[in-house]
Amino acid sequence: MNQDEIKALFDQQAASYDQQWAKTSPIRNCLHLLLGSLFADLPAEARILCVGVGTGDELFYLASQHPGWRFTAVEPSGRMLDVCRERAEQEGVTSRCTFHEGYLESLPTAELHDAATCLLVSQFITNLDERSGFFRGIAAQLNSGGILASADLASDIASPEYDVLLHAWMNMMSAADVSEEMMARMRHAYAHDVGVLPPARIASIIEAGGFELPVPFFQAGLIHAWLSRRA
Repeated sequence: MNQDEIKALFDQQAASYDQQWAKTSPIRNCLHLLLGSLFADLPAEARILCVGVGTGDELFYLASQHPGWRFTAVEPSGRMLDVCRERAEQEGVTSRCTFHEGYLESLPTAELHDAATCLLVSQFITNLDERSGFFRGIAAQLNSGGILASADLASDIASPEYDVLLHAWMNMMSAADVSEEMMARMRHAYAHDVGVLPPARIASIIEAGGFELPVPFFQAGLIHAWLSRRA
């Protein structure tokens, strides 16, 4: 699946995206809670880059905790970004947000950021060199020593452990009322369109992208998350 196909897929899902995944919110809530603790020592007027922001869940969580922080929301799906803008208006944080429709490489480097989030984004880049290049693009937008919280689906798909985790993951999706059509699409995507790699391999890709050795800080099923610092 190329960039245009992925963008089109998220455009189609944008209007119902938050409702569709509402019953999996405990996972996001835990991830955001830990994210907030990892970012707690940032300056009172920190600038945060949210790469692949989607409808903005992590942005609005952080904004609610830190009234002085400003955010750059990067998202290639125009419809997803429209939902994020609407939510920003409802939350009263529009004045603290810069919205960029497009990919990271087209984002002007006007002012560097203190930290970045990149949650369930790099997994859609299946070429390993391009995936490291993606992280280099994030590093270029950060101050020296800036921190990155990233998360992706991760597992050794050739191992027996993956079969166990995938079965549990699909059971969870079924219990969360995810449609059979969507689950079939997910199974196909995991096998063909998503770079599900062993956690250590993803950590090495992040490191090759210009970050110090990533520290794992979260796992829920197939989702793993790392904290990294710009080298």
